[in-house]
Amino acid sequence: MHHLIFILAGVALPLLPVRGTNAQSAPPESPSVVMVIADDAGWIDFGFQGSTEIDTPALDQLAAESVVLEACYVTASVCSPSRAGMLTGRYQQRCGHEYNLPGDAPRSEGGLPLTERTIADRMQTAGYATGLIGKWHLGLAPAFHPTNRGFDEFHGFRAGSRSYFGNEALRGGNRAYEHVDGTDRGSEVESEIVYLTDTIANDAVTFIRDHADRPSFLVVAFNAPHGPMHATDEDLASIDPALAPDRRRIYAAMMRSLDRACGSIGDAIDASGRDTLFIFVNDNGGATNNASDNGPLRGMKGSQFEGGIRVPGFVRRPAVFKPGSIVVPVSTLDLVATAVATAKGDLDGLDGVDLDPWLHARKVDRPHQQLFWRRGPVAAVRDLDLKLIRVEGGETLLFDLQADPSERQDLSAQRPGTTIRLLAELAAWEHLMIPPRWTTGPMWRKNLLRKHQMDVVGREAERAIP
Repeated sequence: MHHLIFILAGVALPLLPVRGTNAQSAPPESPSVVMVIADDAGWIDFGFQGSTEIDTPALDQLAAESVVLEACYVTASVCSPSRAGMLTGRYQQRCGHEYNLPGDAPRSEGGLPLTERTIADRMQTAGYATGLIGKWHLGLAPAFHPTNRGFDEFHGFRAGSRSYFGNEALRGGNRAYEHVDGTDRGSEVESEIVYLTDTIANDAVTFIRDHADRPSFLVVAFNAPHGPMHATDEDLASIDPALAPDRRRIYAAMMRSLDRACGSIGDAIDASGRDTLFIFVNDNGGATNNASDNGPLRGMKGSQFEGGIRVPGFVRRPAVFKPGSIVVPVSTLDLVATAVATAKGDLDGLDGVDLDPWLHARKVDRPHQQLFWRRGPVAAVRDLDLKLIRVEGGETLLFDLQADPSERQDLSAQRPGTTIRLLAELAAWEHLMIPPRWTTGPMWRKNLLRKHQMDVVGREAERAIP
């Protein structure tokens, strides 16, 4: 692989930190962990989720060998705060990382607060080699760099999106594709990025092969199918020309490449011969601008309706877990706790629950009675099968997800006692959190409030509100 050293581009990469003195060597037989994150995909846009339009044969096969999480929730309906929760195992409101980045924060302050331990910190201390490949989106300043947050290696870009094709204009900036490890600090030559999803997959396969002799933890954070809407000619040619509109065809082609990439990662894991916990999850609901579809779920990215916060996910560990499904609600907070517990790491301070009893023994009770969400003026709580959404200056909405999974019937007027109780539960949780460290401005606030009005009905109406 040819690299262009950042110093030549006038950009200095942060120095790698020295591994903590409390790090130990994990036993060689300890399982490895690979967490794959898709970006802005629709809830129904996978074969294993029931899609009849989007072909995902590799992911379907992996899911068939896995425990599928039928009610998997993220902690936020937009990229950066969702990843903050996903990579710390804690509600991101505990540290004020509530809104998307960059927002209105100064560069020096706009990132996952340094007070937070990441999952990589915990895995590194447990003696694991750690790596992150793909999208970071948790801060641009050097202090926030992945290699300063517990990752031994970073191969990816720090911003929230970038071109899928090589673009020399990106060289030396926040969207450049960096390579940072103990011996090599540079960036991919943009002309050699034929298609970014393939680049990310190739780097992931290399990491897995290079660490086949010891326990490792790898996050593969694809930006697909997040915009911009870029697909290769070959993948576009493989999509039924009758699929409309054109943006949906491009999206399907991007999903084709994502599926192929995930298949190659699965093959590399199997070829390594290592016992590996493989986690696949999406970062939030399908976006309003990429022609994704959340199927029967109301709402899209940015919404506290199910379509914004409920995502596809599965957990694969053939040596330990029999294929099947978990129907009770789980959170990406739980996936962090499960990964750390698998590594016999430190679980202190995590908000999630180790899912091993559900994955291994199919425990039937719920890991949580309640799950919480908040992004500025809109907050929500799920209590068993009841869900309340509190909209500042607007209606408070109450739904029974068992009877009404598409959230069409607001029960707040019919059940005032339940509404008051859940508002109190939500307020009690908020009392444990802190105010946001930054916001994303009045336009996004206006859109956020509009998304949660009951008269916004149907996918096209939802897509009209970014």
